[in-house]
Amino acid sequence: MKRKSSSFAFAFAALLFVIPATQAQTFSTIYNFTGGTDGGNPLNGFVIGSAGNLFGTASGGGKYGAGVVFRLSESGEEKVLYNFTGGADGANPNSSLIFDASGNLYGTTYAGGANGDGTVFEVTQAGIETVLYSFAGGTDGANPMSKVSVDAAGNFYGTTFYGGAYGAGTVFEVVKGGTEKVLHSFGNGTDGANPEAGVTLTAKPAIFGTTSAGGADGYGTVFVLTESESGWKETILHTFALQSDGGTPYAGLVFDSKGNLYGTTTDGGGDDESGGGTVFELSYSGGKWTFSVLNGLPGSGISGTYRNVLLDSSDNIYATTHCDGADGAGTVYKLTPSGGTWTYTLLYTFTGQSDGLYSYSNLVFDKQGNLYGTTKYGGTSGNGVVFKVTP
Repeated sequence: MKRKSSSFAFAFAALLFVIPATQAQTFSTIYNFTGGTDGGNPLNGFVIGSAGNLFGTASGGGKYGAGVVFRLSESGEEKVLYNFTGGADGANPNSSLIFDASGNLYGTTYAGGANGDGTVFEVTQAGIETVLYSFAGGTDGANPMSKVSVDAAGNFYGTTFYGGAYGAGTVFEVVKGGTEKVLHSFGNGTDGANPEAGVTLTAKPAIFGTTSAGGADGYGTVFVLTESESGWKETILHTFALQSDGGTPYAGLVFDSKGNLYGTTTDGGGDDESGGGTVFELSYSGGKWTFSVLNGLPGSGISGTYRNVLLDSSDNIYATTHCDGADGAGTVYKLTPSGGTWTYTLLYTFTGQSDGLYSYSNLVFDKQGNLYGTTKYGGTSGNGVVFKVTP
């Protein structure tokens, strides 16, 4: 069935399709998940510690089959810090993690908890887990898919994919002590629906994010929540139409050093509604945000970038894709700015075999500039890998 289209009245930067540049790099698989007690099928990447260790979650496997929080050395030694039981402690963590100043880790589980609708949790380096909040599946939200963000006061912010006043997800705050407050419920008209990504905070109270569906054309939105005396007000910064702008954004938003926002869509990017997603920018000037497409990704259908992009000190962009590439198994790529255009460089193409299959991962740098991420499948046991790319 033909996807619906719509006209949209804003100025796009020139959509740049280029022949991939070549660059010497080294790819290696540093860990293969077995799907057993070590975990399996990671749906996100890592946060990296000061000593260079990688900390992440696996959505399956573990002692009870409900997923794990783990630590991995740069040489590939894994230690499971916590095994989810699938009960009140949570189940199936899909999120990446964040640190606090003491090295404690925070994230979400998609399921489990006191009501079976997911949790916000803390895990210490000693492997002690505390559930900060259990979603009830009603107006408070249900089934968080992504990491939380934290403000200067130590309060946590995130999204749920379902639940809320209209059943299409929420933006929530969990304050110290475990009290939850819904800041916005999605699904009321054209405001967006089903946010998969987390949110991005600013020092001036504002919360930026994306929804994977909803909006005027049904293919997702970019939104900002701003605080006022009467509560949090939502403003839609862009509604995706699945044309040159792309559609179905699962990734969130990342600021560069100049205050511009970068994000991705997983689908669209071609004038005929084809394409493997887009990388886009929102720049602020004159009291308004302007949307522009930096690059239309290769591939077709929902094959693009699922997680937040990574920026280096020169504002080069690094990311993975889900299932494009020569073997339809995903890629690692780089976008380089130069003179108002962006050059696409293919860093690695997954074969879907021992090197991994389908990356839903964010990327992180170590101190030497190596990139790390995960694939959900593939590897020696078919349960995903941790990979390293050395540009």
